[in-house]
Amino acid sequence: MNDKLQITLAMALYGTLSVFVRNIPLTSAEVALFRAGIALACLLAWQQLRGRPLRLRGMGRDLPLLFLSGAAMGFNWIFLFEAYKYTTVSVATLSYYFAPVIVMVACPILFRERMTRRQVLCFVGSTVGLALVINVRGGAGGSDPLKGVAFGLAAAVLYASVILMNKGIRRVSGIDRTVLQFAAAATVLLPYVLATGGIRLAAMTPVGWLCLLCVGVLHTGVAYVLYFSALRTLPGQEAAILSYIDPLVAVVISLAVLGEPVTGLQLLGGGLILAFTLVNELR
Repeated sequence: MNDKLQITLAMALYGTLSVFVRNIPLTSAEVALFRAGIALACLLAWQQLRGRPLRLRGMGRDLPLLFLSGAAMGFNWIFLFEAYKYTTVSVATLSYYFAPVIVMVACPILFRERMTRRQVLCFVGSTVGLALVINVRGGAGGSDPLKGVAFGLAAAVLYASVILMNKGIRRVSGIDRTVLQFAAAATVLLPYVLATGGIRLAAMTPVGWLCLLCVGVLHTGVAYVLYFSALRTLPGQEAAILSYIDPLVAVVISLAVLGEPVTGLQLLGGGLILAFTLVNELR
């Protein structure tokens, strides 16, 4: 399959995630746990079929960061799924896509990278966009829109932390890194779920089981395989540009499929966030 098509399909799958998550009658933590477990099984099976099983040799120094980044990934999912409950999919997704801006600001502090004028401009423009997205008055939809935005931003902070920690992981790359992060996420989320109410599968319906399998297999296992397989040959800049298919699909689904309300200012704000983060990634 063409590399661009692979990433396009992966991003389109990510963009439809919210519809399936909303139809699973479990807590956000339970969904995140099962997502990590099912995806981990899928990726391990994929590696075995390719004759490239996971190898832990030489990963010792990277394992602490892999564990921490995997834990952050798991809780990032929880916050994102909670955002879907309290506000519209479009607002939750656009709040979540503030993560690249957080990375942009954190890199000069953590890695002593110089912040260029263009990055400053992109930060200011994206922040203005976020302020417009947070303007949830007048029919933004959801039971508590401000709370939904807060959960979306919390998910963005955790996702940004995953990106930043990945910069320090030098001996593990590609699907191997993701496999270990999924394993770490499942390891951390299991005791968390058990301590906060346990696993309640009695509430599951046939539709819920189908949606849960789709989230684990399609939206995570298959999507990650497509993404990392294409990254081996596709330039990073092209991959970054194609990644914006995810929020665009999510916004279209929110408006056209779910019929959720969104204000013109929020759409403008979302456009500013995506446009300025994209400009920052262009070279």
